[in-house]
Amino acid sequence: MNTSNPHSIFETDIGSLEFLYRGKVRDIYKIDADRLLVVQTDRLSAFDVVLPNPIPGKGCLLTELSVFWFKKLSHIIPNHWLDYSPQEFVTDKESDQVKGRAMVVRKLKPLPVEAIVRGYLAGSGWKEYQKTAKICGISLPPNLREAQKLPETIFTPSTKAEVGDHDENISFKLVEDKIGVDHAGKIREVSCKLYEEASAYALERNIIIADTKFEFGIDSNGELYLIDEALTSDSSRFWPQDQYVLGSSPPSFDKQFVRDWLETISWNKKPPAPDVPGDIIQKTSDKYREALSLLTR
Repeated sequence: MNTSNPHSIFETDIGSLEFLYRGKVRDIYKIDADRLLVVQTDRLSAFDVVLPNPIPGKGCLLTELSVFWFKKLSHIIPNHWLDYSPQEFVTDKESDQVKGRAMVVRKLKPLPVEAIVRGYLAGSGWKEYQKTAKICGISLPPNLREAQKLPETIFTPSTKAEVGDHDENISFKLVEDKIGVDHAGKIREVSCKLYEEASAYALERNIIIADTKFEFGIDSNGELYLIDEALTSDSSRFWPQDQYVLGSSPPSFDKQFVRDWLETISWNKKPPAPDVPGDIIQKTSDKYREALSLLTR
């Protein structure tokens, strides 16, 4: 547990439950055969590397926004969130580590694919388009500009990398080979529906969701569930609509702010990551908080 800032948790230490896994952001514990406790820490990763400085309160913001979307979009696909108070599964001394930042979820088998959906031309997609006029093998019209809205939503999956490794874009055929034709088709269909409904809602609140990432798991019967987090500032590119200008990357409500800072310094994008200045940390926290406020008001 991080002690440098009393309002930040970099790493949890919950002895009353069996520890299972520490990801880039989440610490996962076993409650019983059917349920897990997922704690969203204040860790921040960029370019698939965990940064050394936590973003105060980030885990609570991610949790609140994920639960909001899980409830709002549950008619499209079931998700792993279960409506329990996390504090009831830990000791009183450990409750500060989970309060507001943990979810009790169904134990499911994660599928080894990141379902990335794009509605605008940005980030790595823009870089790939400039070279090939395609993204993940999907041909796009010529002469599109940076940040331009795509003619239609596209599904551009990637591998699910381990901590320290990099995700890699893959073809839809490879997704079919990895998880089967039925699950691949369902994930593509559901991911686009989730993105399009969330995008329409967000646009009414002056936020453009340029792209986002979903993850899925299956139960013992093979039924598909939305897992991990959903449509947060960690997994999405949020742009303020009133600052959107075609031809340039708009300012964002997400960790693109940190990525942009990292691009200005001399770092090879491999561990160890550099220390993040206090003003960058504060501005990032403010942006996450503003996105939550706009989307859930």
